[in-house]
Amino acid sequence: MKKLSVKDFLTLQRSLKECKPQGVTLIVHMGTCGIASGSEDVLSAVREAADEMGEKGVTIKTSGCAGLCSREPMLTVEVAGAPPVKYCDINPLKARKIYAEHVIGGKPVDDYALGAGCERLH
Repeated sequence: MKKLSVKDFLTLQRSLKECKPQGVTLIVHMGTCGIASGSEDVLSAVREAADEMGEKGVTIKTSGCAGLCSREPMLTVEVAGAPPVKYCDINPLKARKIYAEHVIGGKPVDDYALGAGCERLH
C-alpha cells in the first residue's frame, strides 16, 4: 500500500471539507459507556420511529464514544445545511420526540440538546 504524502493528505482533507451531507443522519453513540447507559434501547426507539413515521433520506448510524460518558446515552442529528445537534441523557421516549420534532418537523428539541455545531473547526 502506497504511503500518503503531505500533498495527498491535504488534497483528501480538502475534498472531505467540500462534501455536503444530504438528507438527515442520526448517530447513536454506542461506546461502552453509552451501551451501559442504555444506548441500545435508544437505537431501537430511533429505528422504530423511522419505521412508524417514515421520512425519506434519513440514515441511522452508530458511533463510538463521544467523550462525555456522564451524559450518555447520546444522539447526534445532522441535517444537511444546518449545524449538527448533539443530544444527551437520551432515553427511548426522548429519542422518539427528537425524531418527530427535529427529523420530521425540522426544529431541534432545545430541552435535550447539549449543543449545536462541529467539535472540529479545521
